Amino acid sequence: QVQLVESGGGLVQAGGSLRLSCAASGSIRSIGAMGWYRQTPGKQRELVATCTIGGNTNYADSVKGRFTISISRDNAKNTMYLQMNSLKTEDTAVYYCNAYVDLGSRAFGAWGQGTQVTVSS
Repeated sequence: QVQLVESGGGLVQAGGSLRLSCAASGSIRSIGAMGWYRQTPGKQRELVATCTIGGNTNYADSVKGRFTISISRDNAKNTMYLQMNSLKTEDTAVYYCNAYVDLGSRAFGAWGQGTQVTVSS
């Protein structure tokens, strides 16, 4: 069983900052690429940022220069962060973490339950 648990969402004024965290737990042999996605009502889930196991990062154009993804892989614990600065009202969404997990018997992309980020004007 795999669990991805996001935290750090909340309400912030435009121009402010938030830091999201995603902690992975369970019977995981290894974790590959990880990423953050977001979704607003009536829209498809969209990529925000991803980070490969080698540390290569990719960002949506809308967040480049404002958001930073990072991953800590200490002592077999994998925790992903998303530092969000200069937040805009259009960043309001539910943010989901995603990780490619290898359980040994199978490998797949796992999702967290999401954390709400609301940016007020």
